[in-house]
Amino acid sequence: MSLVESAAVDPKEFRRAVGRFLTGVTITTVRDPEGRPHGLTANSFTSVSLAPPLILLCIDTRARLLDHFMQTAYFAVNILSEHQKDLSNQFAKPNIDRFDGVEWMEGRWGSPLLPGSLAHLECRLVQSHEAGDHIILIGEVLQLSHCDGGPLCYFSGAYRHIAQHT
Repeated sequence: MSLVESAAVDPKEFRRAVGRFLTGVTITTVRDPEGRPHGLTANSFTSVSLAPPLILLCIDTRARLLDHFMQTAYFAVNILSEHQKDLSNQFAKPNIDRFDGVEWMEGRWGSPLLPGSLAHLECRLVQSHEAGDHIILIGEVLQLSHCDGGPLCYFSGAYRHIAQHT
């Protein structure tokens, strides 16, 4: 085990350390004022509260799409299945139309929902907070859907597969 002690933690070492936490992968989506769909791959996502149902999402302040999330009342979180690795990669690429060739449907509040996802959470933005180089968005879940299947997982800089035991 590598030990790093310092008043100023090296960002690369910090990233390596927190990368040891297994996460699911989401694509968070929104529509701009002209109705165009936008989205990004995110694994900084978690549930916050059951009553009311709240989720937390972190977006880098340098993300081109951050303004779309801050200027709209609604967004969606698509929790990806193990079969959506290519979609995750596409939505992680910078400076492209990430929805080019991607099938999607409009949620009740207008946010794009991606077929094949394990869950869709349609949210209303209720709070945002600056935190270092990210903005923390708190969304109230207004509507959801989910199905069974294996999750797309990320650990130590790579996609991973979880063996499912019954």
